Amino acid sequence: MNASSEYPQSIGAQFAGRRNLWLAVAVATVIVAVVVLFAVRLTQALGVKSVPDKNPIPTVSVTDVGVSSVPTTVSIIGTIAARYDMPIGVEGDAGRVAAIYVEAGDHVKRGQVLARLNVSVLEPQVANLEAALEQARAEAELADAEYRRAQAVGASGALSAEETQRRKSAGVTAAAKVKVAAAQLAEAQARLARAAVRAPADGIILTRNVEVGQTATPGGEALFRLSERGEVELRGQVAEQDLPLLKVGQLVNVRLTGTAHVYEGRVRLLGAVIDPQTRLGMARVALTPDPNLRPGAFARAEVTVSNADRAVLPQTAVLTDDKGSYVLIVNAQHKVERRAVHVSGIVQNGVTIADGIDGKEQVVATAGAFLQEGELVNPVKKMSGRS
Repeated sequence: MNASSEYPQSIGAQFAGRRNLWLAVAVATVIVAVVVLFAVRLTQALGVKSVPDKNPIPTVSVTDVGVSSVPTTVSIIGTIAARYDMPIGVEGDAGRVAAIYVEAGDHVKRGQVLARLNVSVLEPQVANLEAALEQARAEAELADAEYRRAQAVGASGALSAEETQRRKSAGVTAAAKVKVAAAQLAEAQARLARAAVRAPADGIILTRNVEVGQTATPGGEALFRLSERGEVELRGQVAEQDLPLLKVGQLVNVRLTGTAHVYEGRVRLLGAVIDPQTRLGMARVALTPDPNLRPGAFARAEVTVSNADRAVLPQTAVLTDDKGSYVLIVNAQHKVERRAVHVSGIVQNGVTIADGIDGKEQVVATAGAFLQEGELVNPVKKMSGRS
C-alpha cells in the first residue's frame, strides 16, 4: 500500500515541474519579443530623423590668391681665391737657403727681398771677374797708347807700316778682351743677384714653403705664393640653365660658410664653355680685399637677375600627386575644381606660383586632400594674401 501511494505522488510532482518550466520559457520568449520590437521601433525612428543630415555640406576655408614681387636669383657656389696667384721660386742656380725675411700674411713691395741663397761661391767669382776686367782695361789702354805713338812717328819713317798695323791690331784685341771680361762680370753679377729671391709685385704673401737650410732648385716647388695687390675673387660654378642670366658687372652678394656677413662683389668673368660631365659653367666674382676673405674659404653667392610679380599661396593650399602640383578652387557654384599649377619657389609667406591661376580665384587653404572634385562646399574666407 505504501509503495503504490507514493508512485502517483511522484508523477504529480513531475508534471508540476514541467508546467513551471514551460511557463518560464513562455515568459522569457515574450520579454525577448518585446525587446526586439522596441529596438526595431527605435532604430526606425532614429533612421528617419537622420535622413536630412545624411550628406551634410562641408565648410571649407578659402583664401584669396596673394601677389608679391619675387626676385629671381642665381646661386654661385665656389671658393675664395687670389685673383692673381703668383708662385715665386728660384730663378738661377740651385742653392741652400741662407735667410728668410717674410712670413705668410706679410704685405710686401715690388723688388723686396723675400729670401736669400748661400752666396759663398758666387761672391768670390764676381770679385775675380772684376779684377780680370780691370786688367783687361789696363792692357787695352796700353795697346791704344802704343798705337797712337806708332801713328805719330810713322809719318817720319821711324816705324814701318807693318809695325803700325800690328799695334793697331793689338789695341783692337785688347779692347775686345775688355768687352769679354765685362760680359763675364755682368753674368756673374746677375747670378749673384738672383741668389736673392725678390717679390715680383706688390701684394700679400699667401704661403711660405721654405725653411732655412733647405736646398732650392729651379723648376722645383715654389718657395712662396703671392697675391698681387691682395686682390681676391670668388671662383664658382653655375648651373647650365642659369649661366645665360648672368652678365659681367652684375652686383653679387657673397657669404662665407658659417657667417651671416655679406660681402659685395661684381661678376668679373663668365666661362666660355660648359663642363660636359657636370653641366656647370664657370663664373668669377671680383671682391674688395678683406682680411676675412682668405683664399680657400668656401663661399656662396646670390645674384638677383630679375623681379616679377608672382601669385603667392600658403604651403597648405598646394597639393601634389602623380600628375604634379595642383590646388583646389571653389567656383561660383560653390563646387570644388582642380587646377594644375607650377610652383616656382618659396618665399617667407608661402609658395610662389608661376602659372595656373590668375589671382582672382578662391583657393581651398587647408584640408584639400579630403575633398572631391565637383563636391559642393560652403566656403569661408580665411585671409587675404595680397601684398
